[in-house]
Amino acid sequence: MLQLQLQSFVYCETSMKATSITVPFVQEIAKEVLTTVPERYVRPHHDRPILSTNTTPLPHIPVIDLSNLMSQTLQESELQKLHSACKDWGFFQLINHEVNISLLENVKMGAQEFFNLPMEEKKKFAQREGDLEGYGQLFIVSEDQKLEWADLFYIHTLPPVKRKPHLLPKFPSPFRDDLETYFIEMKKLWIQILNLMAKVLKVDTMVMTDVFEPGAQAVRINYYPPCPKPELVLGLNPHSDAAALTILLQANEVEGLQIKKDGQWIPVKPLPNAFIINIGDILEIMTNGIYRSIEHRVTVNSEKERLSIAVFNLPSMESSLGPATSLVTPEKPALFRRTSYAEFYQGFMSRELRGKSLLDSMRIN
Repeated sequence: MLQLQLQSFVYCETSMKATSITVPFVQEIAKEVLTTVPERYVRPHHDRPILSTNTTPLPHIPVIDLSNLMSQTLQESELQKLHSACKDWGFFQLINHEVNISLLENVKMGAQEFFNLPMEEKKKFAQREGDLEGYGQLFIVSEDQKLEWADLFYIHTLPPVKRKPHLLPKFPSPFRDDLETYFIEMKKLWIQILNLMAKVLKVDTMVMTDVFEPGAQAVRINYYPPCPKPELVLGLNPHSDAAALTILLQANEVEGLQIKKDGQWIPVKPLPNAFIINIGDILEIMTNGIYRSIEHRVTVNSEKERLSIAVFNLPSMESSLGPATSLVTPEKPALFRRTSYAEFYQGFMSRELRGKSLLDSMRIN
């Protein structure tokens, strides 16, 4: 087994100070000729994915057409489709979004090239002691927990003053410039979708957008190597996102993302040039449970790597979170207690990914 190591950083629940646990780079493990999987990655039987060959068709997540949402004649019907997707699924694919396709292709290619770099080059972007950002892994809080079959690059991109000078500014060009443009496009798209949600919910736009001024953005570039025994591992634990909205771009056509609906894990088949968008915990809180964050996970396969770029749209750390006043009524009282986003974010980053456990802790019984 290769001894190449990385530092994965977490926050202690009590002190909120960074600590580190040393774990391997999965990409390097996968380069070996493996006939089995290291024990630390093998899931208990009840936690293993069932990689079914069943040909029975499963439902597909809804598809929303942004051009219809912008149309005077088609907007109302498409708004109802959006409302239904957010309420009943918590996930949808967005087509005709007007983000330049060449930009998407450049970002995909840049992500692939980053993970193709020699290890000594990637290590220049590795997480540093006391810092969650960089190349490595997240949510490793004990020596006993099972590890994910994946590596990642995680960074806070907005506001720009929060950026780490040794990370994005040091990225090779043109990937760095493409990412800069991409981050701006994702914020514009996020605000556009948020305004449409406010319209269909009949909520004052300012109520929905205030906590996102100036707001924040984080990006996670995911790399899931092939695994000799994919039925024994997970690429990403089941969880919901501690964001308002997540915009995911698949860098290749390899499937693996699954969402949990009605107790069943449903695979997501990405459409060409579409964004996969999901509701995060923050929007479930703000909409008082009308829109739901949904558990999702990632499986891997034995032959092909999978890459994706997830953009998390976040409130400002100073924001106070709670249900929108106009969505709290005597018939539907507040479902969640108020808290600061800083407290919520620290709680999320300090624990192992496990379902909707953090959001559930905020529910008012």
